[in-house]
Amino acid sequence: MMLRIKLTNVKHKLYTINRLKIILLLLLPLLLRLLFIPSIFVDLEVWNTRIGFHGLKSPVVRPHGENSGCFILIILMLSGLEIWCVDKHQLASVQKSFHGKFYSGSAYVVLNTVTQTNGPPQYNIHYWLGNGANKVDSALASDKALELDSALGSCAVQYREVQGQETEKFLSYFRPCIIPIEGVYSLQPGHVNGETYKVSLFTCKGDHVVSVKEVPFSRSSLNHNDVFILDTASKLFLFCGCNSSIQERAKALEVVQYISENKHSGKIDVATIEDGKFVGDPDVGEFWSLFGGYAPIPKDSPSDVQKQSDFSSVKLFWISLQGKLCQSESASFNKEMLETNKCYMLDCDTDIYIWMGRNTSLTERKTSISTAEDFIRNQGRSTKTRLTFLTEGLETTMFKSYFNTWSQKVEPRLYEEGRGKVAAIFKQQGYDVKELQEEEDCDIYINCRGKLKVWRLSDGKLLLVPVPEQTMLFSGDCYIVQYTYPADGRDENLLYVWLGRHSLMEDRVDAIACMNAIVDATKGDPVVAQVTEGREPLLFFSIFQALIIFKGVLSTQYKKFIAEKGVEDDTYDGKKTALFRVQGKNLESMQAIQVDQVSSSLNSSYCYILQTGTCIFTWIGSLSSTKDHELLDRMLELINPTWQPMSVREGSEPDTFWNALGGKTEYPREKEMKEQMEDPHLFLLVFTDEVYNFNQDDLTTEDAFILDCHREIYVWIGHHSNVKSKQQALSLGSKFLEADIWLERSSSEIPIYVVTEGQEPQIFTRFFEWDFSKANMHGNSFERKLAILKGNPPNLVVPVRNSWKTLSRDSTPDYPRSRSVDSTGRGSNFSSTTSVSGSNFKPSNDYLSSSLTPIGRKLFSASSSSHSSSGSPTAESSFSGNVNLVQFNGNEAGLSSLIYPYQRVKVDSKDPVTGIDVTKRETYLSDEEFQEKFSMTKQAFYELPKWRQNKLKITLHLF
Repeated sequence: MMLRIKLTNVKHKLYTINRLKIILLLLLPLLLRLLFIPSIFVDLEVWNTRIGFHGLKSPVVRPHGENSGCFILIILMLSGLEIWCVDKHQLASVQKSFHGKFYSGSAYVVLNTVTQTNGPPQYNIHYWLGNGANKVDSALASDKALELDSALGSCAVQYREVQGQETEKFLSYFRPCIIPIEGVYSLQPGHVNGETYKVSLFTCKGDHVVSVKEVPFSRSSLNHNDVFILDTASKLFLFCGCNSSIQERAKALEVVQYISENKHSGKIDVATIEDGKFVGDPDVGEFWSLFGGYAPIPKDSPSDVQKQSDFSSVKLFWISLQGKLCQSESASFNKEMLETNKCYMLDCDTDIYIWMGRNTSLTERKTSISTAEDFIRNQGRSTKTRLTFLTEGLETTMFKSYFNTWSQKVEPRLYEEGRGKVAAIFKQQGYDVKELQEEEDCDIYINCRGKLKVWRLSDGKLLLVPVPEQTMLFSGDCYIVQYTYPADGRDENLLYVWLGRHSLMEDRVDAIACMNAIVDATKGDPVVAQVTEGREPLLFFSIFQALIIFKGVLSTQYKKFIAEKGVEDDTYDGKKTALFRVQGKNLESMQAIQVDQVSSSLNSSYCYILQTGTCIFTWIGSLSSTKDHELLDRMLELINPTWQPMSVREGSEPDTFWNALGGKTEYPREKEMKEQMEDPHLFLLVFTDEVYNFNQDDLTTEDAFILDCHREIYVWIGHHSNVKSKQQALSLGSKFLEADIWLERSSSEIPIYVVTEGQEPQIFTRFFEWDFSKANMHGNSFERKLAILKGNPPNLVVPVRNSWKTLSRDSTPDYPRSRSVDSTGRGSNFSSTTSVSGSNFKPSNDYLSSSLTPIGRKLFSASSSSHSSSGSPTAESSFSGNVNLVQFNGNEAGLSSLIYPYQRVKVDSKDPVTGIDVTKRETYLSDEEFQEKFSMTKQAFYELPKWRQNKLKITLHLF
C-alpha cells in the first residue's frame, strides 16, 4: 500500500520522511488489520530489518504455526508481479530476470498486485501447471495459491492456468508471449549446450494477446487459418495463413522480435512468407526447402461449429465438507442461494467457478478446489476448461451474470475508514497528515483558456447563442458546444452535444445529426462527445468556467409541446421563485444548477441561492467548505449583481425561508461521498473480451475500442475499422453503456467521447505511455510492425489539423470570451473562433435520411409523445433502413428483412457482412437457423431479460 503523506513542516523533509517510514513499518501489523487485511500474520523480526520502501525485493515466505498452515507474508503493497516455483516440494522465489520463462515440467504460483487510483490494491493469483508437471507439485501449487489468498485476507481472485490454455489476463502479464522451456525449474539451472540448434515451429493465435504453442516440425502442422514462426539457426520465418487476420500477423511479429532478441541476440534475418504465393522469392524457396520442397497445404475441412453452453446447461452445486457435490434443484439462480458458510461450484461447461463463502475455513476451501479439479478429470472435460476461484464479495462480472438477481448492496468503505484511522495514528505521533483522504481528480489535461462557441437547437435549426448568454443553458434544450484550444503548436477542436434532462427526443436526435454534419464539413478531425445534463465531466465545466443551468426551455418545438399539453411553463424568467445549488472545483470551474424549489432539494454538503418575490437568501450547508462559500459569493454576482442577499446558516433559517420552499421537510444531512475513481478498462467494440494490461500497441488500426473510465467512456476509431462516422461511434458507445457489462453502473447517461486514430487529445493519451510517432504511422498493423522490425523508417502520415471551415453563407465575427475574475479581482480575456456560423444552419432532409442510420436512430428508444417517468417528454422518431421494430413483452427487438448465414454475421467471421447493425447480429438469421443456434424462437429469445440475451449472444459469437 502506498500512503501519500503531506507534512506541514518541510524544513527537515528527508529526515522526517525516514522517521515516518520507521513508524509506519513498526505499526504495519496494526495498520493492515485496521485497513483491509485482518488475517495477515507479520514476522516483526524480519520486517524491521527492511526499513526502506524500495528495499523490499520480494515477499518473505516462511512457515508459521501448525494450525494456520499458511504463509507468513510480508509484502509492501506495491504494484507488479511476484512469482514462485515449486522446487523440491517447497516454493522458491523466481528472480525478476526469469519472469516469463516457464518450464513445462514445473508448477508456479503468480501474484499480480495492482495499485488502484483510489481504493485498496487488487490481487490476482494464478497457479500455472506445465504439461510435464507431476501431481505432487501441481497439488502443492494449488494449495499454496489458496494459502497466499488467505494471507492477503481472502482479497484475491484465483485462476488455474494450464500450459497452452492460459487466460488472456495471465498472458497479458508477459508480453509479447510465453514460450515454455522443456525441463524442470531449478534454483541452479544447468548450462545449455549451444553446439547444436534445435529447429522449432510455433503457432501464434490471438489478436491482442498472443498464445504461442510449439508444434511438430512438419508440413502437416501448417494450415491456412493460423500464423506460424519457424525458428532456425540462421533465419526466422513468419508464415501467414491466407485466412489469418492482420491483427494476428502483427502480434506474431512481436513474437518474432522477442525470439530474435532472446535467442539470437537480435542478430538474425527475418523473412515473411505469404500462404499460397510462390513467385521465385528466395526466402519462400528456402522456407519450403526446410520441409522437403514446396507442396500445397490441403484445404481445411469445414469444422462444425462447437456447441456452446447456454443457460439451460449451467449447474450449481453445493460442496460438502467431504467433497461431495450436491446439485441445486432450481433451474434459475439468485444471489440469496449462496450461503456465507458454504462453498459452491458453478459449472458453465467451458468455465467452472468455485465460490467460497466468507465464513468457510481454509480446509473447506482446499477441499472445494480439489473437488473441482477431480470433477474436471472424471468428467473428461477439455483442457480448455477454465477454473476460477472467488471469495464472497469478490465475484467477477461474468460470474454474476449467471444469476437472475444480484443485488447491489452498498458495503461500508472499509478502506476509507482505515485510511482515517491511519491518519489519526500519525497525528498522535505529532505529524499533521493532510492527505489521507480521497482526492478529487483536479487535472483536466488540456488548456482551458481557449475559445468557446455555443449553438442551441430550436425546431431542427442551430441558433448561435450570443456570447453574454453562452454560459447559460436550459434543461429543456439541446446545445452544441465547440471549444478550440492550442496544443503542440496547433489548434485542437472539441465538440460537445449537451442534452438537457427534459429535452425532447426529437431534439436530441436532431442535435446529434447536426453535430455530425459539422464534423463532416470540417477539414480537421475533432474529438466529439455526447453529454447528458447531470452527468457532465469535469472538463466540460472547466471550459465554461462559470456555468448556470436554468429550468425550462427556449426551444420553439418544446414550447409548442407545452401549449398542446397544457403543461405549466417553469422556464426561469428572473421573477419566479427559484432555488440554485452552487457547486464546483474552484473559481474557474463553478456551476449554479436550478433545482426544484422544495426543501428536500437541500443538502448539507452544498450552498444554495433562494430567490423569492421579495428577497434573496443564501443558505450555507453545515458540511460545506470555505471554498464553497467563495463559489457562492461569485455565482451570486454572476446571476444578478444587484441582489442583496440575506445569509443564513443551516439550522438558523427564518420561517420565511421555509415558507418559500413549501415548508420544512427532511433532506440529506450526511457528508456526500464522492464516486470512487476506477482504473480504466479497454474493450474491443464488440464488448466480448477485455484487453488486459493494455498499452498503445493494442489500439490496432483495423479495430475500434471502448476505453471505459467508469465516469466516462472513450470510443477510439482506427483508420481501417468498419466504424465510418462519429455518429455511428456515439451509437455504439451508447449500446455499450446499455449492455452494462459490469452489472453495476448507476447510469447509462455518462459522457461518451469519440476519438479518431492520429487525432488523440491528451485527455485520452494520458491513460497510455503515448508515442505520437506510432499514432501517425502509415499502413495496417502488420505493415507498421514489419517496418519497425526490419529497421525501416516509419512512413508517417501528417494529420490534417486545419481550423474549422465556415458552413453558413454569412460570416460571424469572433466574440471575446467573457472575463473570468478570480479572488484577487484579476480577469483574463478569451475570444471565440470562427466555425459553423450563422443562425439558420439546418441539415437537409436528404442529409437526415441518409446519415441517420437505423442504429443512429435507435440511440434513443422511440415512443409516442408522452411524459417519461422522469418527467421529460419524448417524441416519436421515425426509423429508416431495413429494420422493423417489434415489441416482445415490452422488449424492443429489431427484426431485419435481410437474411444472412450465421457464418457471415458472427463476430469472428472470415467473410463478414458489411453495413449491418453489429449490435443486433442475431436479427439477420433466418427463423430456421435462429432456432438451430439458440434452441428457441426469436419471440422466446426477446422475452428473455436483456442480460440473458447478451449472454447467449456472447456464447454464439454474436455479441
